[in-house]
Amino acid sequence: MHLSQIQELKRRFDKERHWHKFPASLVYVHLTEELGEIGRQILFEEGYKVKGLGHELEGDLGREFGQAFSLFLQLANQLGVDLEKEFLEEMPIMEKRFDKAKWRSYVKRYKPRNSAR
Repeated sequence: MHLSQIQELKRRFDKERHWHKFPASLVYVHLTEELGEIGRQILFEEGYKVKGLGHELEGDLGREFGQAFSLFLQLANQLGVDLEKEFLEEMPIMEKRFDKAKWRSYVKRYKPRNSAR
């Protein structure tokens, strides 16, 4: 499925529930809340926060991403942004702006989180 199709699916979903009537500011704040929940999951995963030492972990990282992506789509739809078009136009700009070799050299100091990346 293409991003434009996903965006249209979300647009229909929201209209059926009249969610498209929420102000963009509220959707944005809700999006930042979901991004905060992703951040919380990462803090546990990387060991900064430890379950049982004053912190409790709730939620599922994949689901949090799904919720944040859904709200990102909703916000883009409300503001009339075609995400697929904008992304495809941005990629060539980023290709020119961020030199592969220089970035590969710079990022060597970081270790990948898992072998899939």
